[in-house]
Amino acid sequence: MKIYFTNIGIHKFTIKRLLEGALNRLGQPAKDIEMSLSIVSPKDIQALNKQFRGIDAVTDVLSFPTIDNPERGVLDVNAFTPDAINGETGKLNIGDVIICIDRAKEQAAEYGHSLKRELCFLSLHGLLHLMGYDHVEPRDEQQMNALQEEILQQMGITRNK
Repeated sequence: MKIYFTNIGIHKFTIKRLLEGALNRLGQPAKDIEMSLSIVSPKDIQALNKQFRGIDAVTDVLSFPTIDNPERGVLDVNAFTPDAINGETGKLNIGDVIICIDRAKEQAAEYGHSLKRELCFLSLHGLLHLMGYDHVEPRDEQQMNALQEEILQQMGITRNK
């Protein structure tokens, strides 16, 4: 998996390992996938939230899929046309995840765990959105929450880390 990080800092390795583990759990070819992950200010995420969702408020994470994934959690990289594949890397770009650092810090304090754990959670949450998961309906929210917790536990990212 190739991740284009912007403003991440010391937690890059842990986030990359987590997201690769998540793709593995979903049975996806991590070696064939790429995405970007950026850390931004409240002002920047609020502007993106307003522009793309019509919500003029700061949020914790936004996901911008670059592919249409009708079957949640399942990607057939070979089913995508060549224009979906990055010509330089040969990988399928699944989209962008944007995280607000201030909201991540606030939520880490609120939930009583580390910033590292919160950044991992938000990164995973964003990846699952890129993979077609959502939490609009209660059943879908339960499924997504259970999957997030399973993956975080499996990768050793607990509330106290």
